[in-house]
Amino acid sequence: MNQKKPFLTRRSFHQTVAASGLALLGQNRFVHADTASLNLRIISKTPQYYNGWPTLTRRLNGQLIVVWSGGREQHVCPFGRVEMMRSDDDGETWSWPRTILDGASDDRDAGITETANGTLLVTTFTSLAYEPGLRAAMKRTAKDPAAWPAEKLDRWNAVHHRITEKQRQAELGEWMIRSTDGGITWSERYPTIVNSPHGPTQLADGRLLYAGKQLWSKERKIGVSQSSDDGASWQWLSEIPARDGDSVQNYHELHAVETDNGKIIAHIRNHNANNKGETLQCESTDGGETWTTPHSIGVWGLPSFLTKLRDGRLLMSYGHRRQPFGNQARVSDDEGASWSPPVVISDDGANGDLGYPSTAQLGDGSLLSVWYEAVPGHPKAVLRQARWRLND
Repeated sequence: MNQKKPFLTRRSFHQTVAASGLALLGQNRFVHADTASLNLRIISKTPQYYNGWPTLTRRLNGQLIVVWSGGREQHVCPFGRVEMMRSDDDGETWSWPRTILDGASDDRDAGITETANGTLLVTTFTSLAYEPGLRAAMKRTAKDPAAWPAEKLDRWNAVHHRITEKQRQAELGEWMIRSTDGGITWSERYPTIVNSPHGPTQLADGRLLYAGKQLWSKERKIGVSQSSDDGASWQWLSEIPARDGDSVQNYHELHAVETDNGKIIAHIRNHNANNKGETLQCESTDGGETWTTPHSIGVWGLPSFLTKLRDGRLLMSYGHRRQPFGNQARVSDDEGASWSPPVVISDDGANGDLGYPSTAQLGDGSLLSVWYEAVPGHPKAVLRQARWRLND
């Protein structure tokens, strides 16, 4: 295979940055891989915040939009909100972030999809996962080495108590907001029944299919909901079964794609003892009405984002949270029956606090992936991107 040239001039990547973190923004680092040419770049514009779990989409008009959980202090905290940036030049430059949803609780994992009608759908879920940490901090004395600074404790308590316990419980849900004017204005949030980090998928028959998990129901089933009105409302469609010996409680963070022949492929983050940390796959040949039992595809990494390339091949991109820490991709030219060896998107991560890559194909056939990562020398997690090509 012939190695392609990088897109941009190689520049040194600063391993240490100024205390503000601003010196890191906009710097490029070219990384060589056997099967891809990569240009790695940080795109965050608010280094004072922790940025997590983004999703990238390319609109029908060629514009790129990325959404993520921003405004955060750390991986788990009560401050999360959904933010958005645009690019009109294939990711070379990005607009200033805009907050498009900020509820009374932590808004996490932001997904985005453009429908065939040009409607933008953004997904998120609300969480109270920060509460155990806050309760523990409240019990510590000032002499405890793990004690929080008083101003941090006051700040977290102020957010926590802006609504009552009953109201906090009512805030829990799987949510969507909708825009019919290209993201200028957004609807109020409304429920989607399931949640997954990267949101729903447009089907050829006009429906939208959302493969995900019921986060706050008693059963916490995994399966799919569907919309027949351009994402304005959602109905439960079908359940995805568990393998013998597995519990669906340990299936998480699904994403689905439809092939050119109408088969729907869904990927699942698995935390059961059998194949723990691998991506599982299941299929539907009847529009999502029924699903095969999830099975291993031999890919360690999670969660998977599925992209259908213009030539009909499928691309899965996923985080690799063990050494070498980073992000990888694989290709299937047989509707998911088999997957290629890994393509390295990034392999310079410091630890496992990274990933959730999503990938869009640009007009010239190249690929753009965006993910989040805790970068050495930087106080908060950032958004990174790579523009790259698959070798022929």
